Amino acid sequence: MADKNTEWTTLDKDLGRISQLEYASQYVSRPMVGPGIALAFMVVVGLLAGLFWGGQPTSLIVVAAAIFGAYMAINIGANDVANNMGPAVGANALTMGGAIVIAALFESAGALLAGGDVVSTISKGIITPDSLADSEVFIWAMMAALISSALWVNLATWVGAPVSTTHSVVGGVMGAGIAAAGLAAVNWPTMGAIAASWVISPMLGGAIAAAFLAFIKARIIYQDDKIAAARRWVPVLIAIMAGAFAAYLAVKGLKRIVTLDLGTALLVGLAVGAVAYVVAAPLIRRQSEGMENRNKSLKALFALPLVFSAALLSFAHGANDVANAVGPLAAIVHAEQFGEFAGKVSIPTWVMVIGAFGISFGLVLFGPKLIRMVGSQITKLNPMRAYCVALSAAITVIVASWLGLPVSSTHIAVGGVFGVGFYREWHHERRARDRGAARGVRLPVEERRRRKLVRRSHFMTIVAAWVITVPAAAVLSGLIFLGLSTVVF
Repeated sequence: MADKNTEWTTLDKDLGRISQLEYASQYVSRPMVGPGIALAFMVVVGLLAGLFWGGQPTSLIVVAAAIFGAYMAINIGANDVANNMGPAVGANALTMGGAIVIAALFESAGALLAGGDVVSTISKGIITPDSLADSEVFIWAMMAALISSALWVNLATWVGAPVSTTHSVVGGVMGAGIAAAGLAAVNWPTMGAIAASWVISPMLGGAIAAAFLAFIKARIIYQDDKIAAARRWVPVLIAIMAGAFAAYLAVKGLKRIVTLDLGTALLVGLAVGAVAYVVAAPLIRRQSEGMENRNKSLKALFALPLVFSAALLSFAHGANDVANAVGPLAAIVHAEQFGEFAGKVSIPTWVMVIGAFGISFGLVLFGPKLIRMVGSQITKLNPMRAYCVALSAAITVIVASWLGLPVSSTHIAVGGVFGVGFYREWHHERRARDRGAARGVRLPVEERRRRKLVRRSHFMTIVAAWVITVPAAAVLSGLIFLGLSTVVF
């Protein structure tokens, strides 16, 4: 009997070890699910591109370009889209799942419905067309730009740094152009303007976000009757949001439907803002009935407008930035089809479909990491602070368009988060200093350091990634082009 019990005990232990092994295998294999699905998507895109492009003697180039275009789109979804949804998730206005669904739908809709039908194949004049007279050299230069920009964004996502995919493409095109035709091939004044945007975009976005947060604190949060103040000013802020996004979409996102100058777009924004105020005022009044006079009630009033702003940001991003990202792929397709390259080409629908679906896959599979980074790891956000970030993103693009400045939507959004965080730091320190002065006490240095509300490690990582994006992508692209040229030419 004892031997039998011993056998059963041994069997139980063995089964337990097998169960633990199964759990361990599942835990180890889980991180491979995302890359596996992404790889399967890229293979499917390559097969479909081969079928769609069948009959062409050099269709393998287009197939390879389509695969790397899908890879680039996946990385856009993993990195760039987080900037739009991060603040809403960090403010708890959206769950991670809800943010992913909304972003996937609106990014795809923006790319397919309002994506630019014409894109500069040389990334806004970075390389002079005359410098790449041979169409085959041009094709491989664009291939190198596509591969290098995708690899750089992938690396940035892996280290947790939100970077500009457009700047990555810019660096890739510049590096391949230099490797193919020398330094004279680059339009340096254009590159200077893009470099200036590294500073202008985040600073302008941060300043506008901080200004709106200061306004909300002064006019709503610090009022004796917070609910009455919210009834007065929240509809105004909603109207500003609606008007800014209407103008933003009119300027940047509706080129396929209609082309409007900045003045007309601003008039459209003014009209939409007026309508939004008329609609929002009674809704906010009804929603605020019976609310307690506390900040928690204010957060509830800002939550729904924040969700709408995040959706509109995603739509505008899909309409504007996806075309830039698939520009090298469109250039390769055009050059392969017509045996020549042009400064501007139409983006085939199937290329935009690759961009739209690739973004959705990248967002679902890899997006949560950067969404958490932007939404909660840089500084603490609530619906009011996140709303200021969304407002600043739309308004900054309008201001930059008016001034003729190239800006990055990534830098604007993350700069807005930094602006909100640093304003909170300054505001908290000022109030603590005032309270200490009233009591005749000076706040210790260690206490002031402890109260920093922006994580400096993330700040330095992100700024460093921004600064080196163009040169890093350029070096990587040049090396890839030289490697390809030794094989092809």
